[in-house]
Amino acid sequence: MNEPRRIGVFGGAFDPPHLAHVALVRSAIDALQLDEVRVLPTGQAWHRPGSLTDAAHRLAMTRLAFAALPKVVVDEREILRAGPSYTVDTLSEIAAEHPGARLYLLIGDDQRRSLAAWHRIGDIARLAIICGAARDPQVAAWPADASLDAGAVGPEVQPLPMPLMPISATDIRERLSRQADVATLVAPAVERYIHEHHLYSPC
Repeated sequence: MNEPRRIGVFGGAFDPPHLAHVALVRSAIDALQLDEVRVLPTGQAWHRPGSLTDAAHRLAMTRLAFAALPKVVVDEREILRAGPSYTVDTLSEIAAEHPGARLYLLIGDDQRRSLAAWHRIGDIARLAIICGAARDPQVAAWPADASLDAGAVGPEVQPLPMPLMPISATDIRERLSRQADVATLVAPAVERYIHEHHLYSPC
């Protein structure tokens, strides 16, 4: 009997995509023996105040950032979808497109901490195994049976081991706004794209 196809699902604003995003996906491919990872730049983020960089730029940067990972498919569906982007809708669509596949929702530590507030989180947990990567030393050491922080209500989260990389898109945007160097934070192709299109520069 053939093993079910193992598909990772990794969404985010990717504003911009950085090296910790790539490291998370690479770690997930290895640790979970994934056959494919769908990387999805978000369209209209229901949970995020303020505006995102134009979707065409975020999509282009995401393709550049993940170009070296052969099992990654950059998926445009959340950008093309009208209205807010909900993870549960994306997982439902991917499950319908790949009957019998085992889905793994890949999330960062900041997303893990807010899971209890996600739209239809119970349905998300039924559709996919949720795997959370840690970005700080305290969370990197959670035990194998850890779920959410004490007192929170939400689904179980499987720890995803990955290197400690305290990188955030917010910090990168702030650095770029003052024309500081980001060469150690994003892929060279992403850095070139940002400068060529004058993204995140001061007005």
